[in-house]
Amino acid sequence: MKTVLIILLSLAFVGAACGDSDDAPVAAGDSSSEAASDTTAPMTAAAVPETTEAMDDTAEESSVPTRIVSLSPTGTEMLFAIGAGDQVIAVDSFSYYPPEAPVTDLSAWQPNIEAIAEFEPDLVLASDGTAQEELEALGISVLVQFAAATIDDVYAQLAELGVVTGHEDEAAALAAQMRADIESILAEVPDFDEPPTYYHELDDTFFSVTSGTFIGQVYAMAGLVNAADPADEDGSAFGYPQLSPEFIFDADPDFIFLADGVCCGQTPEVVAERPGWDALSAVENGRVIPVDEDIASRWGPRIVDYLRVVVDALSTADAS
Repeated sequence: MKTVLIILLSLAFVGAACGDSDDAPVAAGDSSSEAASDTTAPMTAAAVPETTEAMDDTAEESSVPTRIVSLSPTGTEMLFAIGAGDQVIAVDSFSYYPPEAPVTDLSAWQPNIEAIAEFEPDLVLASDGTAQEELEALGISVLVQFAAATIDDVYAQLAELGVVTGHEDEAAALAAQMRADIESILAEVPDFDEPPTYYHELDDTFFSVTSGTFIGQVYAMAGLVNAADPADEDGSAFGYPQLSPEFIFDADPDFIFLADGVCCGQTPEVVAERPGWDALSAVENGRVIPVDEDIASRWGPRIVDYLRVVVDALSTADAS
């Protein structure tokens, strides 16, 4: 199984573990953390006021962090997007966006406590609590932001990071811009007689996502119907079912979105050469769309860019 898929499934299982809490919301649509239903462990929008208030009190009592280590690719993107990039001294090996991020060989999935401590951080941002106890025992503050379950959670996490880093205004401005951009993009969604269906391909073994994942919610915002939903009706695949070619043939989706170009070398041409796939509607109509797998799996500011790709694909189809 490819690295990107392993990471996504890890997020789903982390979410499931945290989702045992009575306060954990039911993932709706794109409870991205990629979880179908309650499988995600998001920082909920409802929880944000308390969390932000607590962080605000802390920020007033002490100076904002100036030596941040980020073990979260999404968190890294958020920090730089709100203007806190100068406070980031090191990021994990997958945090290679934006280009100026100080990438190291630190692992976000198997954190090396000693290696992290060598950077002498005053804050570590993580996407799960794997190393939290050990780092806090060393006197290092840790902020854990689980994978967002909804776009509102993205806004909430931006707000929290704004408070913690002293960039509240920038975080609020970014969230407002994202909302405006999303509204503008969705206004361009064409009218279809029937909602188009789609298949989102995570890798070349046909793992996909359902509407119970974050990325599934993005497609739903654009009015698309997920062909993979029947494959995980009981949620046992945590929103990431592995489909068979026969299942995909039967579904015959109107669109295929390929999030496995880099990991697996998949292109519209490669898909068309798969046995029998040339008969699929999406292939026949030229609606096999390569997408950036990083943007599709990091639910931060660039999710707006992903929505743009989806809506542009719909608009092209409508015009053809």
